[in-house]
Amino acid sequence: MGKVLVLNASYEPLNITSWRRAVVLLLKGKAEQLEHKGQIVYADFPLPTVIRLRYYVRVPYKEIPLTRRNILERDANTCQYCTAKGDQLTIDHVVPRSRGGGDTWENLVAACVRCNVKKGSRTPKEADMMLLTKPRRPYSSLHFELVKHTRGNSNQEWKKYAIGI
Repeated sequence: MGKVLVLNASYEPLNITSWRRAVVLLLKGKAEQLEHKGQIVYADFPLPTVIRLRYYVRVPYKEIPLTRRNILERDANTCQYCTAKGDQLTIDHVVPRSRGGGDTWENLVAACVRCNVKKGSRTPKEADMMLLTKPRRPYSSLHFELVKHTRGNSNQEWKKYAIGI
């Protein structure tokens, strides 16, 4: 049937849950339905796609680890220089390490081997290779899941509740 986006009382995304769990939260009065696609679960009870909790839930801030996998996920497994996709991607330092560039979200991008070798120890401007998108830290750990579930034409109603997707 699908997944449901759960929002905090402040309309910020909390998590993604199953439709069954969402229906239980609605029936218990712990959440309200914001979006649905018109599918009916039970007589005049539409299947939710977005729900909002009635009471605010405090969530501690969780730092997203800077890993190769997370860099590739952020960049949608696409070379940020030539749009090549695949499993043979490497991680490139926008400002090379030899020039003081560090391991940060803003300095690391996915790159195919060909582009990484072509760029070498130069900056993108010096190599005349422009980046497709400016690298940045993801907004939250939920960001990756939201991007995954809104690819293509699915769950488009989620986009108005999430920043940066």
